[in-house]
Amino acid sequence: MNALWNLRLETGPLPIVVYCLSIAAFIALATKRPLRRWLPVQLAGGAVGVGVGYLLAWLISDVWNTFGLSLTPLTRLWFGLGIGGIGFALAGIWRSRPWRVALAASSVFLFALMGGVGVNVDVAEFPTLGSALGVGHVSPLAIPTPSQAPTPALQSTATLAQTWRPPADLPAAGTVGTVTIPATASHFAARSAIVYLPPAALVKNAPRLPVLEMLSGQPGAPATLLTSGNLANILNAYARDHRGLAPIVVIPDQLGAPQQNPMCLDSPLGNVETYLTVDVPNWVNAHLHVLQDRKDWAIGGFSEGGTCSIQLGAKFRGIYGSIFDVSGQLAPVRGTVTSTIASAFGGSTSAYQSATPLALMAAGTPYVDTLGIFAVGQNDTRYGLAAATVSQAARAAGMTVHLIRSPGTAHDWHTVQYALHESLPLLYSRWGLS
Repeated sequence: MNALWNLRLETGPLPIVVYCLSIAAFIALATKRPLRRWLPVQLAGGAVGVGVGYLLAWLISDVWNTFGLSLTPLTRLWFGLGIGGIGFALAGIWRSRPWRVALAASSVFLFALMGGVGVNVDVAEFPTLGSALGVGHVSPLAIPTPSQAPTPALQSTATLAQTWRPPADLPAAGTVGTVTIPATASHFAARSAIVYLPPAALVKNAPRLPVLEMLSGQPGAPATLLTSGNLANILNAYARDHRGLAPIVVIPDQLGAPQQNPMCLDSPLGNVETYLTVDVPNWVNAHLHVLQDRKDWAIGGFSEGGTCSIQLGAKFRGIYGSIFDVSGQLAPVRGTVTSTIASAFGGSTSAYQSATPLALMAAGTPYVDTLGIFAVGQNDTRYGLAAATVSQAARAAGMTVHLIRSPGTAHDWHTVQYALHESLPLLYSRWGLS
């Protein structure tokens, strides 16, 4: 059964099989006799379907702003092709023989699947069949207890890459699991967090390691960074190249539910800021074998999580020495700016403006010994400007800034994976892991 759930949806044979079956179904439906009478009707149905698909994509992307992003031309094309195929199939049902009705009905499902697979290949939301169906479970994490005499929590990792000698029983990969991080100070109703422990953290006499606090986008959950972001596999690959060394990654829940967006603030929507900057660090320092100097802590995230990372990284520079913002926004937003101000800032425009990353960085200037990594998809028309503006402000505020553009991608998980690959060498160098 695991082989079925691990079937790849964005690479491998499955997308090709779906495309080929869709073409075969189209050809079979187009051979209805007499062609001169029925083919124009079916083509008209297909054309109407394409129009409906493009209209739906436009409404979702540009009118309703359902996902807070602009759909790419390729995604809009797949919307059109999928619904166009459905229209083509439905137009062939009228006055058809039973076997053609059955073919058309099954083709409706097939064309819908084709459109969905095509969109998923573009955005990389669901890498496997299991992730698309919500099948899969991250087990609770068994946190290892350090067996050596306690090492100073403020020790430097500057020479760790030179002094670390991995034991013979070093695991080939790290491990992930869920943990419960109590909201002692914030009382925020967070879902379970996920922790990644690299191979070096799983052995006897494990060294203290740096921390990367990562936040998923909205809608989403901590596990999305594992499934769509491929985070654990990417870190395992880097750990193999660095004798098991990698950061300990903590992925807390900053949303409370997939469709909520409390915007990483302390507000009537929830004390998320306190949860992420007080409760989470307190739990990490108490339960994991980590370094505590700000230089060895980073905060990062994608989309809404990227906005959170620059907000909190700029405001709490005593905790985080590095910021990893992938496709974040210019400012926190929940619906419209007007509704954001009303729901989270008590109607105060000035309070809202002071909570934006640009205002926070201006107030905190200069930022000494702070690394800011900003990443965005090359084709991300909506968030590309935000990345350029925020990274320029970070540089002006004194941060050491790197702006990464993911070639040929947009506001999607391809961008996240590219950003991770490009950013980890920068973080490894800063943490002394390479």
